[in-house]
Amino acid sequence: MAVPPFRKPAERKRGSGVQYIYGVLRDEILNLTLAPGSPIDEVRLSERLQMSRTPIREALVRLAAEGLVTTLPNRSTVVANIDFLNLHTFFDAITLMYRVTTRFAAENRTDADLTIIRARQAEFAQAVAAQDALAMIATNREFHAAIAAAGRNPYYEGLFLRLLDEGRRLLRLYYSSFDDRLPARYAAEHDRMIAAIEARDIDTSDSLARAHADQITAQIRAMIAADRRHDIAL
Repeated sequence: MAVPPFRKPAERKRGSGVQYIYGVLRDEILNLTLAPGSPIDEVRLSERLQMSRTPIREALVRLAAEGLVTTLPNRSTVVANIDFLNLHTFFDAITLMYRVTTRFAAENRTDADLTIIRARQAEFAQAVAAQDALAMIATNREFHAAIAAAGRNPYYEGLFLRLLDEGRRLLRLYYSSFDDRLPARYAAEHDRMIAAIEARDIDTSDSLARAHADQITAQIRAMIAADRRHDIAL
């Protein structure tokens, strides 16, 4: 079965006005160039991108639907904050969904599903080799989305996709902790998950998914908690 190559949601070129603005802002938000909580000035954005404010507003509506920006009561727009105080609840939820979707994929997958999952993993591996963090975020999402689809439970799939999308900036922190050079042993975790799914080994699939989530969670927590103070003699 031929699998069409995955394409990132937006290319960095001028095309549709809304799509172009959406792509630029999404990349800047995910790359943390636009910091959480920072205001988005439509006038300055219009001048910078040489676009009218109408497609800018449409792009902001799309970004708001994805949880990347927030519209305030005074109609101004800011980059959505990351809720660090309740981060443990996010980690609880996404760890569970890693496990559930991978278990169900091992039980219900077809050969066609495996073909798609392997294709998504090849694209992720290519992004890792290129040290392209935004491509890693996008292709990682599609890899796990393909596993969720193979599980044949649209409710779990929908919840997992929502969590993957909400966690994209956290994943940017994760890759940043390695200077965007993801160690080969972590990139290979996907391959072991594929092997377990192919073998229909439900328990191993669950165990690998749990370990995968635990490793990512521990790395992000360590990065956030790291003491970066400078001891300055006065």
